[in-house]
Amino acid sequence: MATDTDLIKLYSGRILELAADIPHLSRLDSPMATIKKRSPLCGSAVTVDVCVEDGRVSAFGQDVKACALGQAAASVTGNAVIGRNLSELVQARDALRAMLKENGPVPAAPFDGFEVLIPARDYKNRHASILLCIEATCDAVEQALQSHCA
Repeated sequence: MATDTDLIKLYSGRILELAADIPHLSRLDSPMATIKKRSPLCGSAVTVDVCVEDGRVSAFGQDVKACALGQAAASVTGNAVIGRNLSELVQARDALRAMLKENGPVPAAPFDGFEVLIPARDYKNRHASILLCIEATCDAVEQALQSHCA
């Protein structure tokens, strides 16, 4: 059972700094794709807008209504997303999921900022919120690529 001290450690200063400084925290005017995801367990929600050029994210916007852990994950995603292709995003998403659920390694750069969320491994009820932004981003890029090629 988690103690108050464990929760204080979980919400480290670095996590709170990331949560307070989320990049691309505005919606795009004309996105190629928009995905909204919500965690039914905690109510956290993110809406992600993307534009893709030459298979890579060229513009990104997000609206984040999540706990500090979800906000920190959105911050790491926002800092790394521009210039990434779908394969890189899927690798980051899968690595983050494995890091949380299977004690896997930290995702590779430029997504290595997810390392700050290692203490959340023991809080399974927080995993969905942490994964929301990267999952929504993968879905949005996939949708943008499909609609562009259709």
